[in-house]
Amino acid sequence: MNWKKIPVVALLFFFLAEGFSQQISKEELIYLTREWKGERFEDGRPKVPEDILKRMKLVTHDEAWAVMKNAGYLYQYADGWQTINPDSILVGRAVTATFLPGRPDIHNAIDERGKKEGKKGQNSWPVDLLVKGDVYVVDQFGIHVNGPTIGDNVGTAIYSKSGNGIVYDGAIRDITGLKEMGNFTSYFTSYHPSHHNQPGNLNTMLTGINQPTKIRQATVMAGDVVLGRDGAVSFIPPHLAEQVVITSEIVRLRDMFGHQRLKEGIYTAGQIDTRWSEEIERDFSKWLNDHIDELPVPREQIQEILKKRTW
Repeated sequence: MNWKKIPVVALLFFFLAEGFSQQISKEELIYLTREWKGERFEDGRPKVPEDILKRMKLVTHDEAWAVMKNAGYLYQYADGWQTINPDSILVGRAVTATFLPGRPDIHNAIDERGKKEGKKGQNSWPVDLLVKGDVYVVDQFGIHVNGPTIGDNVGTAIYSKSGNGIVYDGAIRDITGLKEMGNFTSYFTSYHPSHHNQPGNLNTMLTGINQPTKIRQATVMAGDVVLGRDGAVSFIPPHLAEQVVITSEIVRLRDMFGHQRLKEGIYTAGQIDTRWSEEIERDFSKWLNDHIDELPVPREQIQEILKKRTW
């Protein structure tokens, strides 16, 4: 094919129709997440271990943000969400979907190819890929009226497959039914009773599955660890997930020790709120060892911390 003779608009249409609506290729996904050295799903998505996900539920956004910022990741946090189950914590591996405002020619081309593969309803294509522990992360470009692609039916499918909720930059519908699901901890932009594609009113189209996507001011990649709590969401690159968890655990233990010693009157606020002296560091190491089975961090993790300490 002589690409030079094809108009630019036609090329754009070709690439939209040929690539963007499909799940990202395994090779491309591995290439884009090449800093992850651990296990992967069959499709190439990074598979952060269950133990890290479990420990992530105690991490705060402050702790995660500090680690990511120090590593040069400045756009991994988004806040100001409406929530379902706001007192619960959402943790899981991201499956991403990107929607654009509807355009009949591109939508129909994408839809036709999907039908040839036996697919129905573009809003369900990414949902079919979900497995336990996933979080469905959707750029619905914040659309409100005639925007929702998730109601109680699709929501039930998401929860049945993943056991988790959603991060959805757009409007959801059937909110009463979604709330009745109990553990469907979710973050979304708004609520509206309309539907994304009503007869004669094409509003959205699916243009990316597990491609890099934008959720407000954050960049999200398939396999990122999603941390939703306190009305906000952090998207943690998989290769930083363990570092985030370990840092959080160390901070948690140091805070417990510092607060206890302040209450006991052993140290002053000035001593605890600045760089600790060698004397305090030695006291902290002894405190860790003495209370190893009483602390909110697994014993084996505390032992690892103690191995690396020189006090």
